[in-house]
Amino acid sequence: MSAWNFVEQLASRGLAASSSEQREFEAQARELLDDNIALRAIGRGEAAPDFALPNALGETIELSKLLRDSAVVLSFYRGQWCPYCSAQLELLQEHLPEFEARGGRLVAVSPQTPDNSLSTVEKHGLGYEVLSDLGNEVARRYGIAFRLPEVFRSAYTRLGIDLPGFNGDDSFELPVPATYVIGRDGIIAFAHVDSDYTRRAEVPGILGALQELDAEAAEAVS
Repeated sequence: MSAWNFVEQLASRGLAASSSEQREFEAQARELLDDNIALRAIGRGEAAPDFALPNALGETIELSKLLRDSAVVLSFYRGQWCPYCSAQLELLQEHLPEFEARGGRLVAVSPQTPDNSLSTVEKHGLGYEVLSDLGNEVARRYGIAFRLPEVFRSAYTRLGIDLPGFNGDDSFELPVPATYVIGRDGIIAFAHVDSDYTRRAEVPGILGALQELDAEAAEAVS
């Protein structure tokens, strides 16, 4: 969690945070980082929890069914209101043909409602499944859900970010951005989870994991 990023965003909109607010941002951000949600998240070598979630059109997508045909690149993001998430979604779209060429099916998940997921798909021209994890039930099973501290909730409101409107509830719960590569056996081959939402998985790491899975599959049938 980046306290300074919030201070900058508020200042850029003429909503400068007071010195006491800045101290509270920093304290809450440190507390979240010290809590280190990333250490509680499931990781490489563990079984990926199965799920069934609605996509942007309301169709149910099941992880276990996707894994019957291919490995899955699973990316959890906070929402379309987050510029870092938007950049990540667009980067993933840019490299979608490379993921698919290495046998990977790309899926993105957020706590947004299906209508807001559809808006995300249309806004960014996404050619992969974007799923709605209402109430962060799946994010909790992956160990990456957290509740936004009060000081950040008020900052989001001042920035015009209506989380209850985007997510359909007033829990102010979000997922830590995370990316997993899951083999067809349901085992996680690559995991990137960082409590600092400005740091995201890099494409070479994702491609490398897919390539390793592809090579292992080829060796198994040779």
